[in-house]
Amino acid sequence: MVSDIVTVFWRDWIVLKRRLPKFILSRMVAPMLYLVAFGWGLGRNIQIGSGSYIDFLVPGIMALNSMNISYNSLTPLCTERIYHKSIGEYIIAPMRPVAFIIGKIMAAVLRGLISSGIILLLAFAFGARMNITVTYIGVLILNCIIFAEVGFFAALSMDSYEELSQVNTYILLPMSFLCGTFFTTSALPDFIRIIVELLPLTHTSYLLRGIAVQSPVAWESVAVLLLYAIIGFILGRKAYNNQLK
Repeated sequence: MVSDIVTVFWRDWIVLKRRLPKFILSRMVAPMLYLVAFGWGLGRNIQIGSGSYIDFLVPGIMALNSMNISYNSLTPLCTERIYHKSIGEYIIAPMRPVAFIIGKIMAAVLRGLISSGIILLLAFAFGARMNITVTYIGVLILNCIIFAEVGFFAALSMDSYEELSQVNTYILLPMSFLCGTFFTTSALPDFIRIIVELLPLTHTSYLLRGIAVQSPVAWESVAVLLLYAIIGFILGRKAYNNQLK
């Protein structure tokens, strides 16, 4: 099965490698705008605890960016399934369904990590100060896995790109702004805050922010992310199995 996983992953890596310069340049635009607008503009004179607002902002941007990149890396499967019909080639290939799912998720995680590395370089250039550890990277990977699974499930479950865009509109977009990325959830009304604090991006934002300032790791948040990852994999496996019928 390892060989099958590597085969699926390698195919996506070859595609990415050919487009890598364009991918890197395109991934610099949004983080640069966030850092300029919020870090230098709005947040220049704002202090959050013992640090600056840009130190508070960067982990949130990394959580947000890794979510979007990982999710969008797998949504093209919708086009392959509905219009190109090329996903049938994977279905009839002599490989286990699990290998296909894991290989695709690994490729999405790689894209998310490359994009996160770009943000880190930009953040340090803007004067951010953060503690980057193995745990920090592990949380990022876990966040990438969760939203890659969401993208995989959505791409294999929706019947059109229009339906797929509704996931962005009604799920990812609200999470982008409310899940502790640009401000703490304590600023929200209680009935909204309770819901927002159940979402995976909130836990990722607070974990990254805490690790960045060397606070104790909130292992209960790690457990929540692991639970989301397990549920996401089960749903993705179910969506793929439906394609086999």
